[in-house]
Amino acid sequence: MANPGELDLTTIRLESRGPVLLATLNRPTVLNAIDDDLRRDLQAVVQSVRETDEIRVLVLTGAGRGFCAGGDVAGMTGVAQVSQNTLVDEYASAGERALALDRLDKPVIAAVNGVAAGSGMSLALSCDLRVGDERTRFRTAFVERALSPDAGLTYTLSRVLGYARAADLILTAREVRSEEAHRVGLLDRFAPGETCVDAALELAQQIATLPPVAVRVSKQVLKRSTDAVLEDALRLETAALARAGRAEHDRREAVRAFKERRPGRYQGN
Repeated sequence: MANPGELDLTTIRLESRGPVLLATLNRPTVLNAIDDDLRRDLQAVVQSVRETDEIRVLVLTGAGRGFCAGGDVAGMTGVAQVSQNTLVDEYASAGERALALDRLDKPVIAAVNGVAAGSGMSLALSCDLRVGDERTRFRTAFVERALSPDAGLTYTLSRVLGYARAADLILTAREVRSEEAHRVGLLDRFAPGETCVDAALELAQQIATLPPVAVRVSKQVLKRSTDAVLEDALRLETAALARAGRAEHDRREAVRAFKERRPGRYQGN
């Protein structure tokens, strides 16, 4: 797999910000709706980030007025004439995307710079953190299109909001604007004006300054501990600590940086 700078992408723009990679979904005329090309490009970016040690955090956002309007089913003509097999294939692909993001051991931040609807909301909820601003709007959208949620949205949304609030958003398909989204926890950070991308990059850089092995194993154990009983969570934490502890340079550097009151310089080993 090529590193991000060598990928041949048609629907995503990549910008390297040192240890942070900004990936911008780039189909603005259709609010970055997900078609086959964008689906393949997303998978390629995630796999490349997984294999590139220099990248420590991935930030996803959308070009133009929206984050992602969902799946571009039948070229935005609606779902009425789409076959059942096509819909099943679409959902299977969305599931693969959700699993790829879930299994990526590096933090992923969504800068939700506008509408995130349907599969676009699923994509945002598959990220570890979400940063929004006054433009941010969420809408599950599926039931009003005679569909049910895809890409793990029933799983991620209920874990972020709890069952009742997730049921409210899924069963009514109502729109959630930025203020409510921040209040209930759909957004982890709220930026003033139209600055969520800058705020997401600032957050990403903050995370990227920390020991990378410790960050990666912490994400992994947090993901696996969400539904674990306490005894299992404790075992997962112990195993993660052992993995983090093998990065001896970074452990020594963390202690030196703390004593010297300066930022650490970490290498991932």
